Amino acid sequence: MKLLDQVRAVARVRHFSRRTEAAYIRWIIQYIRFHGTRHPRELPPAAIEGFLTYLAVERHVAASTQNQALAALLFLYQQVLRIELPNLATIRAVRSRRMPTVLSRSEVTRLLAELDHSAESRGMVPVMVRLMYGSGLRLMEACRLRIKDIDFARGQIVVRSGKGDVDRVVMLPVAAVDDLRKQIDWRRALHRREVALGGGCVWLPDALERKYPQAAREFGWQFVFVAGRLSVDPRTGKSGRHHLHENAVQRAVKRAVVRAKLDKRASCHTLRHSFATHLLESGADIRTVQTLLGHKHVETTMIYTHVLGNGPCGLRSPLDVGSC
Repeated sequence: MKLLDQVRAVARVRHFSRRTEAAYIRWIIQYIRFHGTRHPRELPPAAIEGFLTYLAVERHVAASTQNQALAALLFLYQQVLRIELPNLATIRAVRSRRMPTVLSRSEVTRLLAELDHSAESRGMVPVMVRLMYGSGLRLMEACRLRIKDIDFARGQIVVRSGKGDVDRVVMLPVAAVDDLRKQIDWRRALHRREVALGGGCVWLPDALERKYPQAAREFGWQFVFVAGRLSVDPRTGKSGRHHLHENAVQRAVKRAVVRAKLDKRASCHTLRHSFATHLLESGADIRTVQTLLGHKHVETTMIYTHVLGNGPCGLRSPLDVGSC
């Protein structure tokens, strides 16, 4: 078996996401090419440090990018080739701690208004953006949302296999319910037409398709926000309607930011930052916000407290005090 095929096989045994698998493959290819296409077995441990140094010094990659490359190479040597390596913790890059960009409530309102008036958003994107802001969803969590995971009666959404392959429950914003119901009604009509034509199948995670042969055609398993055309699953070769591609959402949001004349460098993830910050401003408990965001450590959530009160830690500037 070829090396990259071995990498893919081990990644799938360990249930890596497709994105993680693809990212690891890219880094391994770059590593091999950097060392003149020599097989990794023939390279000394110092070769890893040399490659990471090249990424940092020559390509000026971010610390998170460098650490992802290191993770891919550790996976290659330890899990695929079964080669023990010396302690490489000393070459792990220290990530910079940056303050997140946060939109004010009025800025969010302007952004949503621009999306509502845009023909390019096709009706789906405004609903997705409202869920990213109103429920704290990541972009891919909104894209991968399935019909069965929306509970209108309880006013909640179940986020399946979020970051770290962890499920969590978030609130369903009342302001998004009507538009979301309309989207689901549209999806139901589309799904019925496709089933009548012999289609209507959707990709299912893990081995669910073998365990429940009819589930792929059930409406509950369908994606809420879907692509405009059918596509072929690269792993199974089967045709179906996949979820809306994240690039379409990113483009629509980027253009809406420009039209709304927002001076901040805002993106889809900015809406999640704004969700957390506005909850804390409203008096929500930090632990509750941590749970809603799906953060493993509360320290990650604590970064959103930087906007609380009048300046850092709720203190007033001496300039303001002196002017009273």
